[in-house]
Amino acid sequence: MSKFELKLPQMGESVAEATLTSWLKEVGDTIEMDEAVFEIATDKVDSEVPSEVDGILVEKLFNIDDVVKVGQTVAIIEINGSSYESDHDHDSHVATVKDDAPNKAAEELEIAVLSAKESTAAPVIDYSGADRFYSPLVKNIAKQEGITLAELDTISGTGSEGRVTKNDILDYVASGKAGGGQPFEEKKEEDVMPVVKKVEQVAKPVPSNKEEAKREEVKPTVEKEQPSNGDEHIPLTRMGKLIVQHMTASVNTSAHVQSFVEVDVTNVVNWRNKVKDAFEKREGEKLTFTPIFMEAVAKALKKYPMVNISLDGDTIIKKKNINIGMAAALADGNLIVPVIKNADQLNLVGMAKAVNDLAKRARNNALKPDEVKDGTYTVTNVGTFGSVFGTPIINQPQVGILALGAIRKMPAVVETKEGDFIAIRSKMYLSHSYDHRVVNGALGGMFVKAVADYLEAWDVNREV
Repeated sequence: MSKFELKLPQMGESVAEATLTSWLKEVGDTIEMDEAVFEIATDKVDSEVPSEVDGILVEKLFNIDDVVKVGQTVAIIEINGSSYESDHDHDSHVATVKDDAPNKAAEELEIAVLSAKESTAAPVIDYSGADRFYSPLVKNIAKQEGITLAELDTISGTGSEGRVTKNDILDYVASGKAGGGQPFEEKKEEDVMPVVKKVEQVAKPVPSNKEEAKREEVKPTVEKEQPSNGDEHIPLTRMGKLIVQHMTASVNTSAHVQSFVEVDVTNVVNWRNKVKDAFEKREGEKLTFTPIFMEAVAKALKKYPMVNISLDGDTIIKKKNINIGMAAALADGNLIVPVIKNADQLNLVGMAKAVNDLAKRARNNALKPDEVKDGTYTVTNVGTFGSVFGTPIINQPQVGILALGAIRKMPAVVETKEGDFIAIRSKMYLSHSYDHRVVNGALGGMFVKAVADYLEAWDVNREV
């Protein structure tokens, strides 16, 4: 018999770690090749990890909710020696494990020394109640530097979805904001206390006069809500927590402003009604309004490339590709944003196929990590739920997001050569939220107007 190490595979260039969310097999269970063993979740997407061999699960190396790095061994599978040992020498495998032993011992010794230093010289700092995600490496650096949770929450993150990276916290320390940036073991109590006092002062300003002090004394504190009879308390899911963090970080990062445009889409509606049956029969795909809107957005982004950007510090990054995110609602009420890559290069047939495929696999939780990253602009269809318009939150690090309102029949004034008259028209609102730090009102307004102009000028005789 031989043992096989099932490792966490690479899940995309930007994904370095994942959270183990559930075990699909128990110790002693028989596993077939390509059968899922456990489920993992990243800040991008959930996924199952299959076995590469037939065998029996003999050991689990991580528990549920543990963070696993790419390449780490998660499970040990016992397999028959015939097929596996022919390609993998058992002795060399054992030797590799033995060679790793000194390194593991050194790591354990380093952790023990660090823990001893923290327990004897450092104030107890607890990050377990953090609402924001911090990697174990960031937490370790913060502990070494004596950075409190309140201070850590003030650090701006440049990582995915606003995460604080190793470089972010090291830059923060180097700037002298964390007690002068000296290594933790060299800090004394008098070095750490000014930072703690500064955080306390920010959290609770000192009243400027006696009246304010009196008001401060009688000001009621906000207490945690106590459950009442019949109330149901539902904990947030892992994805729900990520959405909370991502949306809060976006509001705190970008200066949101909105522009609204009313669009007459009568020509689009009539054209789609005319061709949708033939399109489905020929292509085997339904022709919804979404690919039509996506085509219009792609053309507008090509016309106004300074909306297809991101901001990195004091530098604007002008994106080469037009990758449009398509917000999709899931059955559990959460939201995911698959990305249509190079949307400006797709014709309407290709766009319809891409939209339908991504939407279907999003609902079935079958998206790949690479399919929910690298978006440069996002579109969300709030009209699906009957909303006339909305004010969506920007999907960081992008600078704009377009909400599509519900299409409604309404009376409207139509101008003709013979004069004005009232007619029943199909209309909708486009709501463009954009980052006013880098997109001014003129550009934001011209962009959404370009989308509207393209839709209103739709060719009712267009072939597809």
